[in-house]
Amino acid sequence: MDAATQLARSQEIAGKVACVLEKRTQNAMEHYGKRLRAAVDGDAGSDQSATSFATQLNPLSAWHYAVDVAQRSLLFWDTMRERGTQYVERASQELKPALHFDYDIVLDARHFARPVNYALLYIKPPEGVIVDAKKRPYLIIDPRAGHGPGIGGFRDDSQVGVALRAGHPVYFVVFFQNPEPGQTLLDVCAAEQEFVRKVRALHPDSAKPAIIGNCQGGWAAMMLASSSAEDTGPVVINGAPMSYWSGAWSDGAGDNPMRYAGGILGGTWLASFSSDLGNGKFDGAYLVQNFENLNPANTLWDKYYHVYDNIDSEPPRFLEFERWWGGYYLMNREEIEWITRNLFIGNKLWSGEVRGVSGKAFDLREIRSPIVLFASMGDNITPPQQAFNWVTDLYGSTEEIKARGQVIIGLMDQEAGHLGVFVSGKVAKKQHAQIVNVLEMIETLAPGLYAMLIDEVNGADGKLAYEVTFVEHRLEEIAQHFNRFKREDEKPFEAVAELSEFNQRAYELFMQPYVQWMSNETTARCLRQFHPLRFQRWAFSDLNPWLAWLRPAAEAVKANRQHADDIAPWRALEHRGAEIVSASLDHYRAMRDAGTESLFFSLYTAPFLLHFAQRYRSREIAVSTATNPRELPFVKEALASIAQGGYDEAVARAAFLLGRSGEPLSLARLATQRELAETYAEYLPSLPPDQWRRVRGEQELIATYEPQQAIATLPALLAKPEDRQRLLTLLDSLLADTRVQSVPPTAHQWDALQRIRAVLGAAPAVRPEHALS
Repeated sequence: MDAATQLARSQEIAGKVACVLEKRTQNAMEHYGKRLRAAVDGDAGSDQSATSFATQLNPLSAWHYAVDVAQRSLLFWDTMRERGTQYVERASQELKPALHFDYDIVLDARHFARPVNYALLYIKPPEGVIVDAKKRPYLIIDPRAGHGPGIGGFRDDSQVGVALRAGHPVYFVVFFQNPEPGQTLLDVCAAEQEFVRKVRALHPDSAKPAIIGNCQGGWAAMMLASSSAEDTGPVVINGAPMSYWSGAWSDGAGDNPMRYAGGILGGTWLASFSSDLGNGKFDGAYLVQNFENLNPANTLWDKYYHVYDNIDSEPPRFLEFERWWGGYYLMNREEIEWITRNLFIGNKLWSGEVRGVSGKAFDLREIRSPIVLFASMGDNITPPQQAFNWVTDLYGSTEEIKARGQVIIGLMDQEAGHLGVFVSGKVAKKQHAQIVNVLEMIETLAPGLYAMLIDEVNGADGKLAYEVTFVEHRLEEIAQHFNRFKREDEKPFEAVAELSEFNQRAYELFMQPYVQWMSNETTARCLRQFHPLRFQRWAFSDLNPWLAWLRPAAEAVKANRQHADDIAPWRALEHRGAEIVSASLDHYRAMRDAGTESLFFSLYTAPFLLHFAQRYRSREIAVSTATNPRELPFVKEALASIAQGGYDEAVARAAFLLGRSGEPLSLARLATQRELAETYAEYLPSLPPDQWRRVRGEQELIATYEPQQAIATLPALLAKPEDRQRLLTLLDSLLADTRVQSVPPTAHQWDALQRIRAVLGAAPAVRPEHALS
């Protein structure tokens, strides 16, 4: 691209950036205005209600309200003191996982040949819960993002809880506060491979373990599944930023400010600088602080006001959450640098550029088990694009997914935030519980890309129940749906990656020796203790002698707590004021994020930096642009083998030809299919599930693009008379089965059946009253 074209392109982009900024600002102002009007109007919308409201604001109720404010304030600050004291007590000991359940340590990786600060726990089922050791075990990997482990089992209604209540053995991967000297993320992956092998050894009669990965734990789950495909079962990754450059750049509100942080901060060098100040260890409190900065309204006001407003009931829940939120863990410099270079800035995991301890690249296409991707539209840390776009990057087309025998299922929530994806009891009861319910069934799905839909229905007992349906989609449709700008907004991130490497090298050459020379364990410990998040806790605790009066004063207030009935109008005014403060902070966030986004694109779409980005690596979005799918390599390979194969291929081809293509699949229908497979197992191929899915995928391509030839060449696949008779017996048995007859066949199904029978030399089938499903 010549200089004139680059300049014109840059000006065009600048115009788009300015237009988006203007719309972002307008959207923020409108939303702020609505919230302010709603807060000011409150329930006093009519003159009558306003007059009645004003008459209740009398001096006596004002006095009662003042007493209530004083009492709540004292109890609130005592809750803060309890939080600080709780932090000091936990920090003086080895931090424990924030698990709601008891557990036993199965393996401690600190004693491995290459030690890492990880351990494998067995979760003990609570009283009244019976676990079947022969059921598929679950292995849950929590994120290592500054906090400690346990979020996947933080409460009874959690990923751990729903799996235990379903009768599955549950294992949990945890980590300790301090990393082992020299450990790397690749060492951690090797340890997790040992964990999954141990789980398989403990449950030899069970199906392969299901691997659950939360946020950054999703990376670990995918790396584990691709490097130990023979040991892992279905993989579920929740809110995992697998394609970190992606986001929802649109004309609406800014939804994902986190993806711009690397570019604004200049890349990976800051993580190295922080680690050097920490004497070779990166403080997880910096990551937690980044999360808190994303939502200043909640960080500075909402969560505290919620405690203050509900001071008689809220402190226990608040303190329980703060026990996890306020536990800060450390990483080695090598670990945080690997994460930032390969995942956050480099975005390399899906590309096969990341290699394991053995030197072999992690190829996510080697995962043989079904993959479930759970994301939320309300997640501003891992938006759906980051959770799903890696599939677009990795597979060239829908046909490639099918040819490789892969099953990928997407599940969306509309409201849950990032933490809600893992912690919310509502999400656990709905999405995570249904994932557990379907995890056995999805292994029977034909290869492809599916959406998992969960609808609320009334159960037989009148209680809320859920109905699960799978709808197949094409990869190209999903990519277009989530990326209305065709991912052109990801190009500047290539410039970020190249600039990051330059800044990293410059830091290592000019600054790192001096920073390391000035740092030692004493200075590192001092910096950690005086980090703002730690300081606000231990400074407001029982360590502070000036707070000695607070606890007895709060106890006296609790013993004499007064609840006046006439302070409701004053509390209503208080709520309005609190809403105004919250709305103002949210408005500040919206304007800040809009400005950050505008600055990012203004910087990294400059002609010089766009030219800089071309040096990074040749990268093309993998979605196929072929107008004729028959020209795709995987389709050509499948069609070339149309007359090759045996009984296994013939059954797979007939199954697709006789199926109800394009219809949503209910969980009940999948269950029926599984029952039929068990009933007629002697007539079905005895291949491992992953090989059977690959055969089904290839035969689906053949039957889709050459339906006539697919039937005509069936005799070539069934050259042995006994194989031909075996397939015909299977078809006759299915036709006579009442479970199959419960759903009338379509005209296409009946025609396909007659043609298959004719080409195999069998008499036409007699149509029963009810027939094929």
